[in-house]
Amino acid sequence: MFGNDADFLLSLHRSHAAELRADAEADRLARSLPRRHARGWLSRRQRPGRTDAARR
Repeated sequence: MFGNDADFLLSLHRSHAAELRADAEADRLARSLPRRHARGWLSRRQRPGRTDAARR
């Protein structure tokens, strides 16, 4: 597949560098999106459809 070890190492380096760039881009995108903060006990969501009969 490769003529010598130098070609193999260069190909390996390029593919690894591409993976690192893709990971960095995904991290950058994740940091640019707004985070969903955990809700405190005052602002927590109520479960829909829960009645007094369901609690008993």
